[in-house]
Amino acid sequence: MSVRLQLDLNEYTDAAGSRLAKWGADDILGRMWAKDHTVWSHELVPEIADRLGWLDLPERLTTILADLKTFGDELVTDQIAHVVVLGMGGSSLAPEVFAKTFGSAPGAPLLQVLDSTHPGAVLALAESIDISRTVFIIASKSGTTIEPLSFLEYFWSHVAAVTENPGRHFVATTDPGSKLEALAHERGFRRVFLAPPDVGGRYSALTEFGMVPAAAIGVDLEALQESAMDAQLNNAADATIAMSAGCRLGSAIGELALAGRDKITFLTSPDIDSLPAWIEQLIAESTGKIDRGIVPIGGEPLGTPDVYGSDRFFVILRTEGSGEIPTSQISDHPRAFLTLDATLDIGAAMYIFEVATALASEAIGIQPFDQPDVQLAKVLARDAMAGTLDTSDVVQIDAMAPDLVDHMKRWLESAGPGDYVGINAFIQPTESARRTLADARIAVRDSRHLATTLDFGPRFLHSTGQLHKGGPNTGLFLEIVDDAAPAVAVPTTDYDFAKLITAQSLGDHMALSQRGRRVLLVSLGDGGHAALERVTSTLTAVAE
Repeated sequence: MSVRLQLDLNEYTDAAGSRLAKWGADDILGRMWAKDHTVWSHELVPEIADRLGWLDLPERLTTILADLKTFGDELVTDQIAHVVVLGMGGSSLAPEVFAKTFGSAPGAPLLQVLDSTHPGAVLALAESIDISRTVFIIASKSGTTIEPLSFLEYFWSHVAAVTENPGRHFVATTDPGSKLEALAHERGFRRVFLAPPDVGGRYSALTEFGMVPAAAIGVDLEALQESAMDAQLNNAADATIAMSAGCRLGSAIGELALAGRDKITFLTSPDIDSLPAWIEQLIAESTGKIDRGIVPIGGEPLGTPDVYGSDRFFVILRTEGSGEIPTSQISDHPRAFLTLDATLDIGAAMYIFEVATALASEAIGIQPFDQPDVQLAKVLARDAMAGTLDTSDVVQIDAMAPDLVDHMKRWLESAGPGDYVGINAFIQPTESARRTLADARIAVRDSRHLATTLDFGPRFLHSTGQLHKGGPNTGLFLEIVDDAAPAVAVPTTDYDFAKLITAQSLGDHMALSQRGRRVLLVSLGDGGHAALERVTSTLTAVAE
């Protein structure tokens, strides 16, 4: 197979082996391929009955590759310079991986992803493109997701100002019969791609949600599909359990989580360093519920041995020839090594992680295909948009206030062994902001020996947000907001992007609070980067 898996689990080797033996005796692969709901649940629930279409996606790709290639060629012929994916969660993360990993083929457009409703991010994207030579891919499985529909209205108004046929600049990717499909036909979109409805968003990388953007930038889809087919055969219904990479990795993830090593930490070679962000949403949204879950940790650079607690499981992802990743300092921790023959074998790696996540969920007693707490945050955000959310109990700390230190100290001192710190920033996701926050999270890890995560809202609400609220109460969350200026209206609606992202941050905060999570809400106001640096320097000082 094009991806090789090596496990070095130390004292957990026997437990993972016993899990594999049990799965073999239970015919776990055969039952999963037969869509037997009892793998995960005694009751037949819709989220299992209609969410296993991902199993044969590599094979299905054969039927759509020619049309995808035609679409990509059309963009080159029409001299399209930019393709922008407007989506959230699984609809945006896979395209981002493909864009960062492969870039654009000669003559193909550049691809960008917009998954932030911060007005600064919307304006920055708009200013970075030639709108007369841009095609926007509106990606929403349900066709009702507020973020891509808001982006659609904003960019539609701008395109309509420069052309009499704005529909030629828009493509829809959605489920059959959705509101977005109807809207796309009504407005005369260039193309409408319908994805299989029995595939959930986080398992949709090998559907049209991932493949349409990949085709747009000229990725070698045949090679990607061949890689994924290798993985499908390796994890087929009649595959040998002991040889199945998905089963082997899933047994390790599941057994280590049960043993308290539930912080699966990714180290990567530079050429595939965007892949963990996609894996994070797959694992977190699948496993984080009923107070259980596996916490994916991406973006932490390798530290010295003394900064890691006994809750870590390391997964090393690299391509052949990319150089070794030094791991001798973590040899006391269980490790998994996945080596890809080439970057195009990301298709196989994605498929292996999908199988592994589904089966690790079985091991820890989770039904992996629903996301109940994502919906809670959406409902609260809608209430905030409507002005009906009671926020009287919300405590928001000014980033420049003298008592920030005291608040942050009390918050951080509540951490214990096995906890983690999540930095969730509802601010413009600039590189400077990311670097500043990344420095702070490393300071927390190195001083407090806590695993850390970092992401921007509302992006994470559609991925790790489920884990934050539904998973184990081991997270300490630092929520950072700002004034979300300037005002940028969403045409045809009664709201602007500032109101939307503010409502989303409030919805997330209230959902965390209702779940009894330890959350500290800090506002930068209009203080910009100086206020952000005050927050991060305070966090660093308190951690030390």
